[in-house]
Amino acid sequence: MKGGVLLGGAFAAVVGSMFVLFTAPSAYFVVATFLSTSCMVLASYALGLRWKKAPRWKPVTVGIASALVLYVVFLLGNAAIVTFHPLGIGPENASSIYSLIASQNNPPLVQVAVLLFDAAGYEAFFRGTLQARIQPRAGVWSAPAIAALDAAIHLLTLNPLWVATTFVADLTWGVTYYYAKDLTASFTSHLVWDLVIFLVLPIR
Repeated sequence: MKGGVLLGGAFAAVVGSMFVLFTAPSAYFVVATFLSTSCMVLASYALGLRWKKAPRWKPVTVGIASALVLYVVFLLGNAAIVTFHPLGIGPENASSIYSLIASQNNPPLVQVAVLLFDAAGYEAFFRGTLQARIQPRAGVWSAPAIAALDAAIHLLTLNPLWVATTFVADLTWGVTYYYAKDLTASFTSHLVWDLVIFLVLPIR
């Protein structure tokens, strides 16, 4: 009972922080990101998540490979969006997301720090805490379940592309976490993908 109350409180706090993140004026997006992802890390710690072992090369390698596969998926997806405009979605939907992070108003160091906190927060909470709790019962289906949950929260952005890409990315990281059995793998995949798609080789 006590554990359920703690989990419910932690989940409410994280969703609340994401509500602030997605509804705050764009000028405050970076600050709100730091606050929300820090909330995710603290919530995960309160629920018992600990990094119990030093990162090993195998999960890091798996994470890098996963990130590159996901980048190719987004590359193909972007080509489809530009060509077919499904449900009226176009490149402008992606541009609105890029502008929040990869903006000239954000120094490069700040951009990298935001993406680092993004990977750490989301992987700690959605994979290392939530998925880890349902995985023993749901098995590999825990990955799409948590991906759908995160995508549903992203409905607050009112950006259908952001919701769809959240599901695809989270599904990839969830499957990576499930098969690698190591949070290092999904964290590496998330961070590498963030850095590549937002800063190194943006898809626009």
